Amino acid sequence: MSDWQIYLVVGVFSVVILVIAFDLIDMAVAALVGTSVLIALGIIGEQDLLATARTAAGPISLLFGGMIVARILATTGLFDLVGDYYLRATGGSGKRFLLLLIVIVAPLCALLPNATTVILLAPIIIRVARALDIDIVPPMILTALLSNAAGLLTLVGDPATFLVGSSIEYLRRASLGGVLAIAVVIPLLPVLMRGIWRTVAPLPPRVARAKLKRPVYAALAVAVLALMMVLFVFGEELPTRIVPPVVAVIASALALLVAYAFKVEPTDRVLRDVDWKTLLFLTCIFCLVQGMAKTGLLQVMSLKLYEVFGTRLTLVALAMICGIGLLSSLLANVPVAAASILMVKGYLVTAEFVPESAMSDQFTQWPAPVIPVFIAMMYGATLGGNATLVGSAANVVAAGICTQEGAPISFGRFLRYGLPLTVCQLAVTAAYVVVLTRFLH
Repeated sequence: MSDWQIYLVVGVFSVVILVIAFDLIDMAVAALVGTSVLIALGIIGEQDLLATARTAAGPISLLFGGMIVARILATTGLFDLVGDYYLRATGGSGKRFLLLLIVIVAPLCALLPNATTVILLAPIIIRVARALDIDIVPPMILTALLSNAAGLLTLVGDPATFLVGSSIEYLRRASLGGVLAIAVVIPLLPVLMRGIWRTVAPLPPRVARAKLKRPVYAALAVAVLALMMVLFVFGEELPTRIVPPVVAVIASALALLVAYAFKVEPTDRVLRDVDWKTLLFLTCIFCLVQGMAKTGLLQVMSLKLYEVFGTRLTLVALAMICGIGLLSSLLANVPVAAASILMVKGYLVTAEFVPESAMSDQFTQWPAPVIPVFIAMMYGATLGGNATLVGSAANVVAAGICTQEGAPISFGRFLRYGLPLTVCQLAVTAAYVVVLTRFLH
């Protein structure tokens, strides 16, 4: 790629981010126009689109499947039932509302991808927030931020962790960082969400206890959700090795089949309610990141890492947390993680920690001292995505849901919550990586 093409790619991407940040154009339109410019100028070609499809297929499938399953569950009355219990558990306290939100999101996101967790919990959170007369935007942002952090707990919690986990077995040591990232949220809540934290509201009178509609239909829909969660955790251990994106597609098919069999809603109405705008936006972001990867800047960064830090792995790990964290705040963290895997491998090969064969997906003989570099990259990619609206799929999904509910989230408003939390989370996980690096040495 020539110099002018590199400048053009960087320029187009910068313009797209700035346009979104200042709310000048709808973010889906901005991303689509930016992608179209790169395609029209021949910078992104057929092979690039195929490469993008391979990278984006997993995350997009996870989102689509989660949207379908959540849409079918909404017709069962389950969200009303759970929301009623949640509301009563708060006792009208905003503080308890936020703390219970952490208790609900963290374990659920260990079993479901983060964006799917946001989709499933959104109707419940919005119902409770409105009953307490609380603005729905802050708790929805908090749900996205928590789901990103909790995504570090397991391989299925975040598409980015799935990508890295496929390259190197690390979660046995990395999960503790997810716990720390969640714990950091608690002392920040009275500061970031002061108004909600101090809220004390009378509970609305209970007119009638919420009930499941069509118990048999509801049971089957919940069974689909349960099957999806089980396969997310154990699917890859089966002889046929069912990966999370495939699980999501299977679950969506089963959910649609259940709804069709009981004639609850026409299939076309369910599909019409899918948030296609969010799926389009994320697909275009993947295309833009592919254009950035094509510039060769990541390969240059691999060499720079070695030139600047040599074989000092602790410094390289810290550089990963800061550098990849910054990139993930500007780009979607999943494609950043996918591209960063190659960058880290390139550095390790250049520094002669591993042989050239380590660049292949089949390589598994990673020396213990290099594991913290991968972990640091994962922390930077996942937690860095908390900083901005476009940093992760969960953030975009939360914004899309709020827009549908008549409470759009601006780039600046998300930044006010996301940036301080991200800085604290990256600082805590950086300290953990330093300790881990010394332990493994």
